[in-house]
Amino acid sequence: MTVGARGDWAFVLAFRAEKLAGLVLVAAAVAIATVLFQTIAENRILTPAVMGFDSLYLAIQTGAVHFLGSRALVALDPRLRFVVETAAMVALSGLLFRWLFLGRRRSIHLVVLAGLVFGLFFRSLSSMVQRMLDPNEFAVVQDMMFASFNKVDTDLLAVAAAAVAGSGIVCLRLVHALDVLALGRDLSVNLGVDHRRLVTALFAVVAILVSVSTALVGPITFFGLLVASLAYQVAGSDRHRETLPAAILIAIVALVGGQTVLERVFGLDTALSVIVDFAGGLAFLVLLLRSARA
Repeated sequence: MTVGARGDWAFVLAFRAEKLAGLVLVAAAVAIATVLFQTIAENRILTPAVMGFDSLYLAIQTGAVHFLGSRALVALDPRLRFVVETAAMVALSGLLFRWLFLGRRRSIHLVVLAGLVFGLFFRSLSSMVQRMLDPNEFAVVQDMMFASFNKVDTDLLAVAAAAVAGSGIVCLRLVHALDVLALGRDLSVNLGVDHRRLVTALFAVVAILVSVSTALVGPITFFGLLVASLAYQVAGSDRHRETLPAAILIAIVALVGGQTVLERVFGLDTALSVIVDFAGGLAFLVLLLRSARA
């Protein structure tokens, strides 16, 4: 908030406060969504981004620009647009991934393959629609496709804060059920957990949080995997009462600290999203190789 601050402090602090709030909300949304999704999937390699959630959100955005036009889309209240797009995200993600985790037990290889296929399908669909757009509308869509931590959509901060806070309250109330769910479908059912109802509710929470992070800064592919992996190591426990706060704090430190270092030390010579995806991609490969050896 104060590093290198010059000029009118009222303007500087207000400007940086909005940016800091956006980074904190994105960090919390990605961390909670990843830990919840890994609990549902019973696997620490899968993340919402790996399973195509980000691509689904971008496909919805591209479709909105194609059918409504960029001018009409920009003219809409961004909060109303976010709510409508998030509702579509929840509905579509629920239909797509319901059979993967609510039916009979499926091979983890099938789940990963299905996620990659879904992600590729949504990206291909977005690419096809983009080819039918005029250059001005294509520029609007292209701006949505890349993560940028330098320009947080401040119009959505209030809605995003409400969504993240509501998700946090849900997790707090379900913290013990989440610990039981992590034991596996059969054990959780035997211990009295309504598995289908709980997983459906968690899918909705994950979809909302992915929408929040993607709407604020854009898609972040491997950041959640990196944060969740570090959180499990730091917490030294599988209890969600410890792993969720650890993941949130690590995500905040990584985003805010990384952005500060890039701005003040490297002069924005590179993008934080590139470094985050590179480090997260390495973590994904390491976890994948470890699981293959096991």
